[in-house]
Order: sequence, then structure tokens, then C-alpha cells
Amino acid sequence: MAQDRSPGDDLWRHTLSQIPTVFGRLFYLASLRDPNTGQYAHFGFAQRVGLDNSDAILRNSHFSTFQDWLCLNLAGQKDDLEEYLASLRDDRSSVIATWLSLEPYRGWIPLETRTAERDLYMCDLRAILEILRNAYGVASPDPDA
Repeated sequence: MAQDRSPGDDLWRHTLSQIPTVFGRLFYLASLRDPNTGQYAHFGFAQRVGLDNSDAILRNSHFSTFQDWLCLNLAGQKDDLEEYLASLRDDRSSVIATWLSLEPYRGWIPLETRTAERDLYMCDLRAILEILRNAYGVASPDPDA
């Protein structure tokens, strides 16, 4: 007998499972959040399960994925981030330089996250990006450095 799937399971199976990295899933889910309202929207998914259900499922998936990232040790985070960067069409050195300067990943934190989790995420990413900056010979974003 086939087990019924919840809309969240369906989302995970059909969409999120196609993204091979935790960081990629984190980025994708954050991109579904309206920066003005904090509401999550995915047109096709919302048509299937309704706006409120869609928002709740995407919000929970974003928070869960963020927790998955935090549960990786620093080496695991670095490996996952490198795999994510390798999947981009953009030059890794350019991405690293831009991220060090603009910190776009700050906007990928779920709203429900505690301060300590935010701080850990930011600290870990900055450390990893500094390691990658050195590894790829990226100039320091600090003009005084």
C-alpha cells in the first residue's frame, strides 16, 4: 500500500532533492521569500496546496535546511559550499570576492532563527570564505589590507 505524502514531502521529493548541496537548497529556499513581507511563494506549489500552506511548508523547509547547514562541521560546510560554487556558471574567484564584500548570504537566514544561530552561520561562512579567498588568490575586499 502506498504511503500518502504530505505536500511538504512532495516538495522535498520533487524539488529540493534535485539540489545536491545543503547550501544550494538554503539559497533556493531563501530566494522564494519576499524580502519586503517575509512571505514564501512558489507559484506552482501554491496553486497545488494554497498560499498559506505553501508559505508554511516553504518556511519550515527553509528553517530545517538552515539547521542542516549548521549541523555540518566546518569541513563539511566548506566541502558543501565548494560543491555549490562549482555548480555555478560564474567564476569562483569573482563570486568569493563579491560575497566577501556584499555578504549576500546574510539574506539567506530564516526569519525564525535565534541570534546565536545567526552568529554561528555568519562566523562559519566568513571563515570558510577567507579560506577560499586564500586558496583561490582572491584579493582582500578591505582596501586597507
